[in-house]
Amino acid sequence: MNKLLVLIINDMVILPNNEVRIEYDNNFDKQMVDIVDQIDDNLMIIVNPIDEGDIHLTSFPKYGVLGRLKLKMNVPNGKTRIVIEGLERVELSSITEEGNYFRADYKEVIVDDTEDSKNYFNLLMKSLETYVAKVPYMGNAIMSQLNGVDNLNDLCDLVASFLPIKYDDKKKYVTIIDPVSRAKALMEDMNRDLKFVELEQKIESEVEKELEDTQKEYFLREKIKLMQKELGDGNNKETDVERLTKKVSKLKCNAKVKEKIKRELDRYESLNSNSPELGMVREYLDWMINLPWNNFTKDTDDLVKVKNILDSSHYALEEVKDRILEYLAVKQNTNNLRSPILCLVGPPGVGKTSLALSIAKSLNRKAAKISVGGINDEAEIVGHRRTYIGANPGRIIQGIRKAGTTNPVFIIDEIDKMTKDIKGDPASSLLEVLDPEQNNKFSDHYIEEDFDLSKVMFIATANYVEQIPYELRDRLEVINISSYTEYEKLDIAKQHLVPKELDEHGLTPLQVQIDDDAIMTLIRYYTKEAGVRELERMIATLFRKIVKKILLNKDVVFYNIDSKMIEELLGKKKYYYIENDSSKEIGVVNGMAYTVFGGDILPIEATLFKGKGELVLTGSLGDVMQESCHIALDYIKANMEQFGIDSKLFEENDIHIHVPEGAVNKDGPSAGITITTTLISLFKKYCVDKSIAMTGEITLRGRILGIGGLKEKVIGAHRANIKKIIIPKENEKDLDEIPKEIKKDLKFILVDNYLDVYKKIFK
Repeated sequence: MNKLLVLIINDMVILPNNEVRIEYDNNFDKQMVDIVDQIDDNLMIIVNPIDEGDIHLTSFPKYGVLGRLKLKMNVPNGKTRIVIEGLERVELSSITEEGNYFRADYKEVIVDDTEDSKNYFNLLMKSLETYVAKVPYMGNAIMSQLNGVDNLNDLCDLVASFLPIKYDDKKKYVTIIDPVSRAKALMEDMNRDLKFVELEQKIESEVEKELEDTQKEYFLREKIKLMQKELGDGNNKETDVERLTKKVSKLKCNAKVKEKIKRELDRYESLNSNSPELGMVREYLDWMINLPWNNFTKDTDDLVKVKNILDSSHYALEEVKDRILEYLAVKQNTNNLRSPILCLVGPPGVGKTSLALSIAKSLNRKAAKISVGGINDEAEIVGHRRTYIGANPGRIIQGIRKAGTTNPVFIIDEIDKMTKDIKGDPASSLLEVLDPEQNNKFSDHYIEEDFDLSKVMFIATANYVEQIPYELRDRLEVINISSYTEYEKLDIAKQHLVPKELDEHGLTPLQVQIDDDAIMTLIRYYTKEAGVRELERMIATLFRKIVKKILLNKDVVFYNIDSKMIEELLGKKKYYYIENDSSKEIGVVNGMAYTVFGGDILPIEATLFKGKGELVLTGSLGDVMQESCHIALDYIKANMEQFGIDSKLFEENDIHIHVPEGAVNKDGPSAGITITTTLISLFKKYCVDKSIAMTGEITLRGRILGIGGLKEKVIGAHRANIKKIIIPKENEKDLDEIPKEIKKDLKFILVDNYLDVYKKIFK
């Protein structure tokens, strides 16, 4: 015979000797429409696929049910109603795909009636009678429909069709061919259902014994309690309320806060267990109870001990250390002092965050740390209101809870990198947090009660103080941490980095030593940074290579790392600094540069050629530095008689000023006197001594103004073998910051007018 169409059903099971009524929508149930319209002799094969989802040939089970369409009619709601009768089990073969549907051959499944079948027929009938009698939702009608059934095969199919079990469990009865096996599975399912019914009846019976009057809420609570008891789960709401009540009684907070918590606890107790608010109220109670309302740690009284801890963890940074010691000293003297709100400002890698953590350790306080870099939502600071789903307190309250004390050291990292957009302005939200006059009543939107932050020592960190909004900066005690000098880096490496890396790599000073020249080589030629992060990585790289050498060559037990060995282990030098030479050149003068990586000399050169008096500037100069070039030239033109320069030089020649390393951007006014001296050297054809370097801003009247970064500039000049340095007189106060070992090798010339520079150089 021809292959029959296959009807794929995913939500119901049609068994032999059963009829099923189905309604379907002609616009959406395309498979049903196609098959009902095309079936041959009203016959089809009904299958329940192995896996839901996309149907393919491997989705079909081995067995299905031969079905017959008994009735088809259209109903008023626009749908079609059909009645399908299950005839017999069949085995599928030769399944083919035709467009959007499948066809399959089949053969009948023959089932023999055995002695076991007769025995299980009687067992199944008895089990069914017991099941119908005890299960309230099974009517006696099923028993009347079994009249006339005389074989186990048909009995199993009829019982399975009535059994109230899940689809995934019911479809197995199509593929179990042996009637005895089917009967066993049916009895197991009925027994399992009976146990659930008996358990429910037991629970209801016990609840009825304790039930007073007809209180519905009490009935439901007791029923849930007994269910949890049967499941072995004692974490119900009643015990949770008892536990929370005990915690509230022990809570150290003011009366207003405690009253608020008690009101929320009463609300939690009265809420229905199915209420969506239950979890929100429970979460709020958890936050309120676990906040450290009055949990303080005692500060260290020994100032010497505090200083030793700070010195052991960080080299130099005396201003910050002194500020901490001053705070402790005044606090001990008055026994009542608001904690300072500090802001450590400096380039990356100088130890701002690690210093803040060391301050917490030295004070014997807990540390809490958050990073606000990139935050653009003020709710991150002051929390979400409880009306929102998934609301939480802000990062300040979260940090306080994590610290577990009311007076931690609270580190707010990257305070200069917050952003402002349509979601809000988080920097403005920090105004209340970082204001000593009002942070004793800080209000988080989620907590809704005042929390005292006045005992918290806030330490913010930033790279650029200019990027902190003025209103916020006004509340901070800004402490600048400049980049480390080469000599400071040397001491840091010797005292901290080398011992640390030796320990981390399992080495000892008896195996490896590194001399000062080698460390200085690393600092100068293999790193270029303000801090010491890259230096630490390079030292770690050295020690890794040494460990490998020790394990490969066990005859050598000691390695002394010097400058020559550095290049052998790490390869060619990565960075080069400009070094002063002794050659004599007209129109070349040494300036002084400051970068976040330290100081350096900055040679400025100029040349003269026939032209129309135009000024050419090259070397990636910024706007301010270009203005300095024009100011220097105009100052010389205005005073050319005093300098002995012919005016025709300006009229008949073009002037080209260049600052080497053209790929590096350069800007700032501090090269003013250097540019002026370079041009005078060019016009007078005078060679300026290469052992002299200078820095300072010049005005059109020749006045010399102060500059920044003198310490770094002087160290860079000293490294380049400069002997004399000309600086503005305004910077005389900054000479105290320069290390003594550098100052003794240099001669400083203080000037406040360019004529003073001219007299010193052009004699």
